[in-house]
Amino acid sequence: MNAYLDRVLREVHEQNPAEPEFLQAVEEVFASLEPVINKHPEYESLALLERITEPERTIIFRIVWEDDKGITHVNRGYRIQFNSAIGPYKGGLRFDPAVDLSILKCLGFEQTFKNSLTSLPIGGAKGGSDFDPHGKSDHEIMRFCQAYMTELCRHIGPDTDVPAGDIGVGSREIGYLYGQYKRITGGFRNGALTGKGIAYGGSLLRPEASGYGAAYYIREVLKHFGESIRGKTVALSGYGNVTWGTARKITDLGGKVVTISGRDGYVYDPEGISTPEKIAYLLEMRAMPVRGVKLYADRFGAEFHPEERPWQVKADICIPCAVQNEVSLADAMNIVNNGTKYYFEASNMSTEPDAMTYLREHGLIIGPAKAVNAGGVAVSALEMAQNSQRLSWTADEVDDKLKHIMSSIVENSVQAAQKYGLGYNLIDGANIAAFEKVAEAMRAQGLV
Repeated sequence: MNAYLDRVLREVHEQNPAEPEFLQAVEEVFASLEPVINKHPEYESLALLERITEPERTIIFRIVWEDDKGITHVNRGYRIQFNSAIGPYKGGLRFDPAVDLSILKCLGFEQTFKNSLTSLPIGGAKGGSDFDPHGKSDHEIMRFCQAYMTELCRHIGPDTDVPAGDIGVGSREIGYLYGQYKRITGGFRNGALTGKGIAYGGSLLRPEASGYGAAYYIREVLKHFGESIRGKTVALSGYGNVTWGTARKITDLGGKVVTISGRDGYVYDPEGISTPEKIAYLLEMRAMPVRGVKLYADRFGAEFHPEERPWQVKADICIPCAVQNEVSLADAMNIVNNGTKYYFEASNMSTEPDAMTYLREHGLIIGPAKAVNAGGVAVSALEMAQNSQRLSWTADEVDDKLKHIMSSIVENSVQAAQKYGLGYNLIDGANIAAFEKVAEAMRAQGLV
């Protein structure tokens, strides 16, 4: 490795020893950057890598709220404002018991480069809390969101930092968060949050955007190989928003989705999760008090495999859509043994490092998360644009813009890889294309 890259990577490890997810994200990007750093030795004198791996601001705060029984609870809230070189901070809020500083720094670092790939003027951030919304009443969730926003509101705004939803934060939570923001700030600045309801400034197609964008990205990659999604068998994980949107659009494009998964195991539906009723049921499942995908198997007579992962199923295309590091080395071996040709990460940092190495060594065509699932934040940025202009675009207008953005991400990634003699390499190409834009903006703006 380039000496400068190696030194900074060692320093990042020394400074963040208890943050494995963040370290994994940095290592993944740095592994692609050697040709860029060799070409730009001036980056070392500017301490550019040191700056790009250190958040501009890390905000940690206490959240105090009361449940329906009058019992007081304390949670920890976060907002990691990672990089604003190309625009206001932009990234989701995650409410989940697993949330900690390492995960949010990892996601904020990734978000910086994902947002860069969209070619839209947005920087990178991530936030959330270790609060678990599952099993809570609407009033409890409202009180928590209001308490969270009471602190967060002083750090965000349409031109400063624009949060959105993520795991555990859907349209209900965004509504409560925005209501409290409006109450405290005293103005209807709805561009301060995205993922809003249509009635108060949300964008059409925002719930579908991550999944639709993934399908459009995949379609562009398959075109390069003279293939299409039509007739392909597709394995998905998860059953949340990304899975739902991906299943809808893959079906529209003629593919057959045969798996979904949850904490309880996975479902194999050989007939395909392809009817409007089946796809709509994914939304119903998320609102039910019992977690898991066995509900789908019971409803539609599909196979349920408890405590197993869907990567045992033979498929042309595998698309993890659930959480970070959901695909292990054993899963990667199953994917390779099944003869899968295409692997696309629709969840953030889906693949454990040794699993990714194995997939690459065995010649799969791989689309990295920061490119494949950029559709969600792209439409969030389009929502910001609509809010700024005080207008609303039609679904067709938003969809056309999303298709163009995802096509451009593929094209720019390929061009960046080929610029450095790396061939058709979507992983390194995405890292390089994203990094070069952020790096140039940081260089141009001086030592800030």
